[in-house]
This record gives sequence, structure tokens and C-alpha cells, in this order.
Amino acid sequence: MKIGIEGQRLFRKKKHGMDMVALELIKSLQNIDHENEYVIFVRPDLDDSCIPKAENFKIVELESRWGYPGWEQLVLPRAARKEGCDVLHCTSNTGPLFSRVPLITTLHDIIYLESISLFKKEGTWYQKFGNMYRRYFVPPVIRKSKKVITVSNYEKERINSHFGFKDNRLTAIYNGVGNHFKKVVNPVRLKRIKEAYNLPDNFFFFLGNTDPKKNTKGVLKAFADFNKIYPGKYQLVMLDYDEEELQKLLLANGSPEIRELIHLTGYVPNADLPALINQATIFLYPSLRESFGIPILEGMACGVPVITSNTSSMPEVAGDGSALMVDPTKPLEITEAMRRLVEDKMLAKMLGDKGIERAKEFSWDTMAKNVLKLYKDVFSELKKN
Repeated sequence: MKIGIEGQRLFRKKKHGMDMVALELIKSLQNIDHENEYVIFVRPDLDDSCIPKAENFKIVELESRWGYPGWEQLVLPRAARKEGCDVLHCTSNTGPLFSRVPLITTLHDIIYLESISLFKKEGTWYQKFGNMYRRYFVPPVIRKSKKVITVSNYEKERINSHFGFKDNRLTAIYNGVGNHFKKVVNPVRLKRIKEAYNLPDNFFFFLGNTDPKKNTKGVLKAFADFNKIYPGKYQLVMLDYDEEELQKLLLANGSPEIRELIHLTGYVPNADLPALINQATIFLYPSLRESFGIPILEGMACGVPVITSNTSSMPEVAGDGSALMVDPTKPLEITEAMRRLVEDKMLAKMLGDKGIERAKEFSWDTMAKNVLKLYKDVFSELKKN
């Protein structure tokens, strides 16, 4: 069997979310499958060594003058057919509408198809364009896909309620967490990361961005209120966040004074994240809506107590009693959870220990084995027909 995998953005330096899931899938398939042939379709970019070499894996770089839509709708399906792929796995919610190669599509979420006022006005123009593109292409692509993969039972129910599948084409396969996310005890490595990103001594780590669902505004409000209880005792570390956007949110919240307590690191490569997370007092992930929430597991695997939300997929991922659950729409609940964890050291340690055990239940190899079985099932059905 020859399997095509869409990985358009895998060679870009700043990889996020869906890029990392696709990359981890490919790496794990290289570990477990030495029988089938794979063709990975990517767009040329700087990080062209991120996919390890393997005898049964071929990398095909595809140029496009028409941006993301042209690459996906025109260039990709032609290349998959030219390479003789039996199936084409599109990993990032969308796919080519007129592909002659049978499709398998990973549909991480359908937030952009839901009428939630929360997401209508906020977000960047790039995010809004992406949502419009998906709103147009996702429904017909999903209807023609041989199999649809999503990442949690919560999202499976959401997708099924929207599309009304009458067959078994839709399946939930959990994401994993990288093996490098773990307790870091090497003082030299911890010091190197602390100095490289100029980390403060005491801080909460918040993995937010400009996407409204990440609840950055609510977290900043909660942190400002926490700072009234413990003035200047803790800082908030955020990754690759825009300074101008941050200033806007602080002004909107009426708390510009806490800017001096917020440390922006810039982009942090995935390999550096574990040593950074290990030095945090609390890992904050109170999103408004998630289809899975890999960072929850990353924080847990590092033994840091996690605050996350009691909504959407997050309780499903965090498990029972392994994190503090809050209503993400109520900043006061986030503030209270922060206060509990800094005041109750036994609770913080218990959550850290339970989090490590919970994270062990999720692995990329398990995810890849389930995906590989799905490839084989689709190929068997195609051969019958």
C-alpha cells in the first residue's frame, strides 16, 4: 500500500498544534511500519530536516504560486495521483475537493462551523480567512472522505451532530504527548533554558495566543486579580505573543499596570518547552473550547500542576482529579485556583504526581497504530470495490 500524507506546513520553523500532530504521526509510523510505502507532501521552507529519513518514506516538496488554497486544491491532488498513492491522508481539517485519490481526513474540530458569538468578532484577519476557507471546503471534503478521524469523543459527538453520519466513517483517535515532556532534573539544562529565555524565578506558564478560544483576556484578568492578593510575587510567562495585542487586552481589562509582571519569551522550539515548563509553579490552560488540548498533557508530564477548563474535551483529556477544573468564562474561578495551588503545597504536589501518571496513558505510538489500522481498513474496502 502506498499512503500519501499531507504535511504542507511541516517545514516551517514555527510549528504549532496540527503541525506537531502530523509530525509526531509521521515519526511514529516510521517506528512501527516498515512494510508500506509513504509519500509525505510538504511545502519548501527552512526546517527541512524535521522529518527523519526512512527507507519506506519519500518526501515530496511542492511549490505553489497560489498560497495555501492553491497548494491544497490544485497542486496536492495532482502530486498524489502522480505518485500513485492508494490513499491520501489530509491532516489539518481540510483537503482537496476534487482528489481522484481516496481521502482520509483528520478533522480536529468544527469550531469554525459553529455559531458561537464568541468567535465572530475576535481573532486576526488571517484566522478569519482560514475560518471562511474551512467553512466552504470542509463540508464537501468530509462528505467525500472514506474515513474521518477526530481527536476526542467530545469532538466526535460535535461533528456527528453537525454532519449526521449514518455509517462508521467517523472515528476518534486520541493524540499523544512527546516522550521528551517529563521531569527535568538536570540543573545545567534547567539553567541553560532559564538564561536563554530570561525566565523569572517564580512564574505561572500560560500557553495562549491571539485565537479567542485560548481565553487570553480571561487569564490576564484572573492574573491581575491574583496579583492583588500576592503583589509582585509571581510573573506570567507567555510564549510567542504580540506586544501590541497584549497592550490592547490589558487596557480592555483595566489592568495595564501588570505589564511589568508579564514575560514574553518569543517563539520557543518544542524541544525547549519541557525544561521551561518544569520551572513553572502552575501551568495555565483554561481555554474556552478545545477539541483535545495536548498542552494539558505536556504540563502534566512535566509534573507541574495544571489549571484547565471544565468544558468541551478538556475534562476528557485531563481525567478525574489530575488537574484543577474551572469555568473558563469566570476569571474569579481561575484566580481562586491559582491561589489554592500557591497556598496548598500538598495539593500542588498531588496534582503534579497524578498528572505524570495521567499523561502516561497517551502516546504517539498508540495513536499511530490506530491510524495505521484505519489505513489498512480503507485499503481493504477499496480492493473489495
